[in-house]
Amino acid sequence: MPASSMPAPRVPVFDGHNDSLLRLLLSGHPSPEEGFLAGERLCHLDLPRARAGGFVGGLFAIYVPDPSGAGVEADALMTRPRYDVPLPPALDPGYARDATLAMLAILLRLERASEGALAVCRSVPDIEAAMARGAVAMVAHLEGAEAIDPDLRTLEVLHAAGLRSLGPVWSRPTIFGEGVPFRFPSGPDIGRGLTPAGEALVRACNRLRIMIDLSHLNERGFWDVARLSRAPLVATHSNAHAICPHARNLTDAQLAAIGESRGMVGLNFATSFIRPDGRRDAATPLSMMVDHIDHLVARVGIDGVGLGSDFDGATMPDAIGDARGLPNLVAALAERGYAGEALEKICWRNWLRVLDATWRA
Repeated sequence: MPASSMPAPRVPVFDGHNDSLLRLLLSGHPSPEEGFLAGERLCHLDLPRARAGGFVGGLFAIYVPDPSGAGVEADALMTRPRYDVPLPPALDPGYARDATLAMLAILLRLERASEGALAVCRSVPDIEAAMARGAVAMVAHLEGAEAIDPDLRTLEVLHAAGLRSLGPVWSRPTIFGEGVPFRFPSGPDIGRGLTPAGEALVRACNRLRIMIDLSHLNERGFWDVARLSRAPLVATHSNAHAICPHARNLTDAQLAAIGESRGMVGLNFATSFIRPDGRRDAATPLSMMVDHIDHLVARVGIDGVGLGSDFDGATMPDAIGDARGLPNLVAALAERGYAGEALEKICWRNWLRVLDATWRA
């Protein structure tokens, strides 16, 4: 665990985003579920690390990787002062559905194999019950809707299997819209807005009470969702563009709209979205993360800010490392003056509020 001399308040953390299912899928482990439960260093997040770091639950992303391996040079490019990472093309729908079902199956097998230590949750009462008995609450989230057909039949099936949150796009085009590239410096006003299929997807998510994640959506798509959706606006793992002018981060106008909708932003721990220089660098101090929290609270409000780590999907600051390092961030927030109810809101209560507002709307 990263060393820290800071006294960390013991506050539970509900997290808006991790990519551990993808890491398990690609691990080559003969039983990735057993590896996760045993803490075999397959992921930033596993059951022992969750317990050590106070991680009580979160949104477990299903992200479909590009089968060609395109974009593997991204890590090197993102260490430069300026970059524009080439993005992979749209995915084959059949491949996307197969990969999506494979990761959803891992999630369900994790629950079964854990003998009560992990719980797939479909409602806030499910999450609260898991927390009360010391289980880790897992919410199924689709990061990029490539697996969903234009008639939305797959959406109905995935919802029945437990899907409760989705992003219409990752940072590549889908039939629903376009995402933002990994580009620095850049604003998010890139590309067209939602397609007619994307507008139908928003309406269907409202009907099924599936949360819509705006994190990878471009600015025109963001405003389309804001116009169409009846639910709070949510970005599960995004930061403040005013501090780090990366295409993936949110402008003050977007943050204000999220606040007006009583929505939510989860702080992304990825160093390239934190640092003012936009660089992928693990030597990123916790103070930079708290600077983003301060800005988000000022623009969205204390009721609309949480954590969205991106564990297993990004380079973490050395001061956090993996889920065991979460108390270090909690301590840094406390040192900046966040305490009591405000600290609990950022660490977990705000997520439960916005999920409840979305799922019961």
